[in-house]
Amino acid sequence: MAMGQVSGKKGVRNEINITPYIDILLVLLIIFMVTHPMQSYDLPIRVPQPPPPVQEKEKTKPDFIIVDVLKDRTFQLNSTPITLPELGDRLKQVFALRPNRNMFVRAYPQLAFGEVFPVLDVSQQAGAHNIALIKGEEAK
Repeated sequence: MAMGQVSGKKGVRNEINITPYIDILLVLLIIFMVTHPMQSYDLPIRVPQPPPPVQEKEKTKPDFIIVDVLKDRTFQLNSTPITLPELGDRLKQVFALRPNRNMFVRAYPQLAFGEVFPVLDVSQQAGAHNIALIKGEEAK
């Protein structure tokens, strides 16, 4: 720091060298930028595990809840056609009767995720605990 230096003009001139302070400020700025956590989302995601080897093809158990989003953007609940508002009410009725609140959403593969997301939202509001996504068949 250059304090108390005598200059050529009229006496003592007090100056503070701010270069070290700027260096410290820039180092702190870089530290905060690096350590700032990434934005988190409200939907937890679990990676699907590979299925165990099966000798013969098993049919879907009757207690599973499967919501299909078809190619024409219509919905089916366990192969029964249903509208989106009816889906929420029906899922509330089903979940009220059983402790297992797991369900599957099967969608046509060419649909955008934004067209499937309303089903996830309605299902979560109806009380679904775990929702798994399944790739639908091309024929549907």
